Amino acid sequence: MKKDEQKHRILILGASGYIGYSIYKELGPYFRTYGTYRTPKAEFENNKQFFQYNVDEDDVYEILEACKPSIIISTLRGDFNAQIIAHQHIAEYVITSGCRIIFLSSANAFDAYSKYPSYELDKTLSHSVYGHFKIKIENLLLRLPKRQVAIVRLPMVFGINCPRIQDMKQAIATKESVEIFPNLIMNVTLDKKVTQQIHYIINRNKYGIFHLGSTDLVHHDEFIKDIIAFISKEKALLKHVYTTNDDRYLAVLPKYNKLPKHLQITSRKVLEELQK
Repeated sequence: MKKDEQKHRILILGASGYIGYSIYKELGPYFRTYGTYRTPKAEFENNKQFFQYNVDEDDVYEILEACKPSIIISTLRGDFNAQIIAHQHIAEYVITSGCRIIFLSSANAFDAYSKYPSYELDKTLSHSVYGHFKIKIENLLLRLPKRQVAIVRLPMVFGINCPRIQDMKQAIATKESVEIFPNLIMNVTLDKKVTQQIHYIINRNKYGIFHLGSTDLVHHDEFIKDIIAFISKEKALLKHVYTTNDDRYLAVLPKYNKLPKHLQITSRKVLEELQK
């Protein structure tokens, strides 16, 4: 174990969620890694590295004081207003403690733009409640000392056991329709690639804004059809959803903060990994 890796104490807020737990499994062998969970479950209650934390009711400061992290990774879910208050407290802790924060944001920070994909330094603008909420926390954190903040914007994240694919399998099994968006152009990524990228950001003390999506673009309907083709032998009912008559982009492409080649990914590689 590298000395540099050993010294970090990492707290993953929302470590019981799908992406949070994937990050925990990636970082756990290398760092002293703590996580929070919301709903009581034996595997988390019996893990001494996990703390129960309900963003709607609990003060995040108590967790921060108990863990004294050198790096906070926020993958929180829950009430938006409660999350904003929690991140205000986290920002105060970052200033007083000198620790770093990695915040997982979303392509929805750009969902008001539809004519082109978005890059790291583009101005954020959203028409959705979710996108607006992500922007609010981004702006809060971007006021902190820049070397202490990494904002990671993600497109749709897939993985063999990811909720999206589980929902598709369930819909197919129960003869319900799977929604596809023919005019949506997006990029995608893989859960285990995201965790490797975050590991790299930590090890190399990277800061700033990162777009961790595939380096190419896909149409939502074609990509989902490709996934359905290998997750089910049954014919799926497809519901075509047209939000506009024109092609609409919702993609976060890397341009300025590119990671090394082995940490980049294409949509084809995502599909290949899902078929294993």
